[in-house]
Amino acid sequence: MVLVEAESFEVKGGWVLDQQFIDQMGSPFLMAHGMGKPVADASTSVTIPEKGIWHVYVRTWNWCAPWKTEEKPGRFHLSVNGKRLDNELGLGEKWDWEYAGTIEIKERRNRIALHDLTGFNGRCDAILFSKEKEVQIPNEGEQMYKFRKKLLGFTGQPINGGTYDMVVVGAGTAGLGAAIKGAREGLKVALIHNRPVPGGNNSVEVRVVASGGLNLMPYPRLGDVIGEIKNVYRRPAHVDSVIAAEKNLSFFPNMHLFDLEKKENKITSVTARDIESNVETIFYAPIFVDCTGDGNIGFLAGAEYRVGREMRGETRETLAPERPDNMVLGTSLTWWSKDVGHATPFPECKWAIQFTEESCEKVTRGSNWWETGFLYDQVNEAEFIRDYLFRAIYGNWAFLKNKSKDKADYANLDLEALFYVAGKRESRRLMGDILLTQQDTEGAYVKYDDAFVTCTYDLDQHFPTPKNSFFFPGEEFISTMKHYFNDLGTPRRYLREDQVIPPFRIPYRCLYSKNVDNLFMAGRNISVTHIVLSATRVQETTGMMGELVGIASSLCKKYNCTPREVYKFHLKELESKIK
Repeated sequence: MVLVEAESFEVKGGWVLDQQFIDQMGSPFLMAHGMGKPVADASTSVTIPEKGIWHVYVRTWNWCAPWKTEEKPGRFHLSVNGKRLDNELGLGEKWDWEYAGTIEIKERRNRIALHDLTGFNGRCDAILFSKEKEVQIPNEGEQMYKFRKKLLGFTGQPINGGTYDMVVVGAGTAGLGAAIKGAREGLKVALIHNRPVPGGNNSVEVRVVASGGLNLMPYPRLGDVIGEIKNVYRRPAHVDSVIAAEKNLSFFPNMHLFDLEKKENKITSVTARDIESNVETIFYAPIFVDCTGDGNIGFLAGAEYRVGREMRGETRETLAPERPDNMVLGTSLTWWSKDVGHATPFPECKWAIQFTEESCEKVTRGSNWWETGFLYDQVNEAEFIRDYLFRAIYGNWAFLKNKSKDKADYANLDLEALFYVAGKRESRRLMGDILLTQQDTEGAYVKYDDAFVTCTYDLDQHFPTPKNSFFFPGEEFISTMKHYFNDLGTPRRYLREDQVIPPFRIPYRCLYSKNVDNLFMAGRNISVTHIVLSATRVQETTGMMGELVGIASSLCKKYNCTPREVYKFHLKELESKIK
């Protein structure tokens, strides 16, 4: 058998590399993200060791299968040496191996290509050539992982990526803050990121504007790094140059962390896989920082975590529900259209959400308010959540273009951009020595002696709009934001930076794990309640968290101590470095 991973294709054409769901479906995949226009072929060379008839399988699926649609929007063909195989692909009920057909192989070197038929997000994970038609192909879990490794020839140990003072996983604003600040404090740092570009939600792939205040009294040095690289998506080359200029910092983009080793209560190493080559590398360090957003390191390490809303009886938060539930802030996709000066068609999209004049959104662009997944698992159902937004956006646009009474207003508009990388707000929150609650954000005082990171955003709870809930109960995708002001009656983000009393501050003890001794966290996965996360999640604030963690990590090295021991024995020195 011969296995070809789609992510390793030499020419990706119009297909994009999607690695958001590796931990759920097992691999990155190529996706034909044409926004209704079939994309250019992806192709690559493959060596087939033996002449003759070969059976070909493709791991793919009909991504609209969860909604039982009659039409299958992600259909495509596979060709070998220019000959299209018989069967259309992208038809299955789940990620699985679909039979593409047979091909006669006459030479060792062969060219295979993916040919998109719809422009609507067909996806291909891998291609398998087999001399036997009836073959058992593993499709999930450890069996599939071992099967892939064997056929790809990766039977040995991971490459030794080296030993560092600190390993940071996730290069959003929090990870960038931690890694760059740590490097400037003299640490040897590895920054691992599973996207090709840094920035996370603030990158060119998602484009969420960074919010929050920086360099606020009485700790004006927090924010120096984030201020320098602010708005990554607007200045990607600048951010790349900042990373490259740090001699103590090694950046590993397109590397997905999937495994780690522990000894007692400490992580000793993490292992990451190159997204395109599948080569695995192991990294060693005494300190690890989880800036993955989803708390992936903490989850793998067995760190205590929470998901969803705490009940009012536990936290005494006035904004908490009476009973706990799994409701979270949702996921968003950004999209926009462009006036091209002449009428442009758009398909009917019968597989998408169907709209009426009353239920549709008469808009020409969308951003953070196109939000869904409030009651879904934002980690394990992430592909479903993202794809549901696809169905909402495509369906709404198809209605406006084809059926609305105002369709003339949209005739010359073309769907120019629809980002496929989801902007998440909330999933796992890793527990630290303090769980920050709503009460800690209120009042003109500072409760904790390690409250260093100033949060200038107000509590910002998201809920589906009443209109959206009326037409799509339980399956909403348009949100509204309710901002809760502080006791001064002023939205936090509008407070003057020179005010004596800050909105509220996040304690250092929220930034390390309570039960994994050498694990820091920074970002939307820190130790706060659901209510407080609605303020602390904004990116300039998470960047300052990262900077504080970078400084604290340098003290861990200086004194050969744990993050908790920094609080116990070296808090004044940590504080002195941010004044």
